[in-house]
Amino acid sequence: MPDLPRYKAHRTTTAPSLDGTLTDPAWAEAAWTSDFVDIRGDAPAPRFRTRAKLMYDDTYLYLGGELEEPHVWSTMTERNTHLFEENNFELFLDPDGDRQNYYEFEINPLHTIWELTLPKPYVDGGVPVDPTNLPGLRTALHVNGTVNDPTDTDTGWTVEVALPWTELAPYNAGRPTPPQPGDEWRMNLMRVEWTHDVVDGAYQRGTQQDFWVWSPQHQVDMHRPEHWGVLEF
Repeated sequence: MPDLPRYKAHRTTTAPSLDGTLTDPAWAEAAWTSDFVDIRGDAPAPRFRTRAKLMYDDTYLYLGGELEEPHVWSTMTERNTHLFEENNFELFLDPDGDRQNYYEFEINPLHTIWELTLPKPYVDGGVPVDPTNLPGLRTALHVNGTVNDPTDTDTGWTVEVALPWTELAPYNAGRPTPPQPGDEWRMNLMRVEWTHDVVDGAYQRGTQQDFWVWSPQHQVDMHRPEHWGVLEF
């Protein structure tokens, strides 16, 4: 198996103000991940850049995502629906690395959210627990451009997420949460990107669906936790 990517999360002494822009000074101390690649790991580089950064304090694990996108569009507004059927940004966490009982978070450019728990991967017969809903989850989103306007060219969109340690603890099989220095979790990040057409002045989803990820899966299946990367604390 190829070496897994690793990311060392920065411990912040100042909680960021979440406004979706990633411009709070606290974020400057956190490094960017490597740029996302195709889910298979051997396909051409993605058309648009995607990267993320993470940090934490005693209360939250913070995630920031930056998605380059010249045409920001979305239609799905119902919470806990299948957001991967359009463009979105996703986080997967398996804190104890046992491939069981892991958390998935998705968000789209309209700030619609889907949370779910997988007792085990789909390939092993897993059925998602949907919705999951971490009550203390905090999110913010900013579009550098205009949503659903095909007459202009956008820059992209950015996301900020704060996940409460107290609500992630059930996924961590009794290990310390917040994690201790040197602890490791398994994590992956994904962006779903569809081609589009413009019909009667409005965006319409196309037929090609791409999956761009931080840690390659070597197959078109995000639910193979053994291929997720390592989040270091």
